[in-house]
Amino acid sequence: MKRALPVLVLSVAGLIPVWRYAPSHDTGSPSAPAQAAAPASTPSASTSGGTTTTVVSGSLVDTEKGPVRVEVTFDGDEIASVRMLRQPDHPQTTAAVPKLIEETLRAQSADIDTVSGATVTSDGYRESLQAALDAKG
Repeated sequence: MKRALPVLVLSVAGLIPVWRYAPSHDTGSPSAPAQAAAPASTPSASTSGGTTTTVVSGSLVDTEKGPVRVEVTFDGDEIASVRMLRQPDHPQTTAAVPKLIEETLRAQSADIDTVSGATVTSDGYRESLQAALDAKG
């Protein structure tokens, strides 16, 4: 009888995470979780003071956590800024986005490291970023 109460309490404590589990909303097929759903947009350019500013949106990438899409602003051939147009509503994603953008601006390419804890979002970000870089040419 002395063991019954701890076993019961630990069993309930172990089931709480199962009850609270919220599965991700999978929009793709189970065999291909990271498919590009939309192509990158065509670049739009403007000229001011001799430099050309070009804004390009990357492709919409469906990930396990949700869709990812970036918009890249180029100042000439240099990446001036990156903005997330779509991102998963997930705490790790929110924390990872500034790191991904900072790394992109430093590297000036899509060859960046994955953010720990946000691997799926990092992969989607890189794929959308690469599509924007390819669309720019």
